[in-house]
Amino acid sequence: METTQPLKGKTALVAGATRGAGRAMAVELGRAGATVYVTGRTTRDHVSEVGRPTETIEETAELVDAAAGTEGRGIAVPTDHLEPEQVRALVERIDREQGRLDILVNDLWGGDVHLDMGSSEQPKMWTMDLDKGLRVMRLGIESHIVTSHCALPLLVRNPGGLLVEVTDGTAESNRGYRRPFFYDLAKTTPIRMAYDLGEELKEHGCTAVCLTPGWLRSEAMLDTAFHVTEENWRDAIEQAPHFAISESPTYIGRALAALAADPDVARWNGQSLSSGGLAREYGFTDVDGSAPDAWRYMAEVEGPGKPADVTGYR
Repeated sequence: METTQPLKGKTALVAGATRGAGRAMAVELGRAGATVYVTGRTTRDHVSEVGRPTETIEETAELVDAAAGTEGRGIAVPTDHLEPEQVRALVERIDREQGRLDILVNDLWGGDVHLDMGSSEQPKMWTMDLDKGLRVMRLGIESHIVTSHCALPLLVRNPGGLLVEVTDGTAESNRGYRRPFFYDLAKTTPIRMAYDLGEELKEHGCTAVCLTPGWLRSEAMLDTAFHVTEENWRDAIEQAPHFAISESPTYIGRALAALAADPDVARWNGQSLSSGGLAREYGFTDVDGSAPDAWRYMAEVEGPGKPADVTGYR
């Protein structure tokens, strides 16, 4: 564990911390000394529609505790962020127990199960299942709105609060069309949310940003897409050469912790940020000591159809 914990005394809420980026961000906030409330729909007693029962918010809280040592703490609170009354109860609990909220992370998703992301020929919007499409909108957009509406009144009580919208892609990379239709909307909207809420929060001395990982080695990406583990993930490069630029969830966790500990974080207000870009700014690395810059790689190598070569990109 690091000897310095710059977030000691801070309270964070990571909404959507069951697995992947959300889990890693919660752990790294705890490692930096924060008390972290972790929420999601999958618990040891209930499995969400995502259908991954072995990844629970209780386990995330335990990982936060293990990383935090004596300072930070992980607190698991089962919450469906599409239910305002549940989110209000969550925020009231945070206020009652901590009296403050310093960091709000909207990492809510779960829409992949309603989209055929692996298809090479993505369907047109009007041929897609409307109910599934609208469910994606609720999971990826409405849940963020509900959470911010309920939690920001607590965040703005103290200057220096930070709202982080988490998505897939940056403002630059999302200028094109990222099929299918409902995915594009769900992943582009948080970028605008961060900009808009940054405008509203700055008069309270608070900051809003949008943050994205690169090609994330989430649990589902590893075991479902490539049938590998974090330990042997490089074996997947043979079937997907550009996977060489991929990054562990810890990388985005370290990006968030660096942002949250920056006394001048307001300089980023309203902006769309990436793990790779922030690594250049703050000097952190991924777990293997490298610093992958996936979005620059995708723009300069993968997008133009060049052979996979991560030289100079990690």
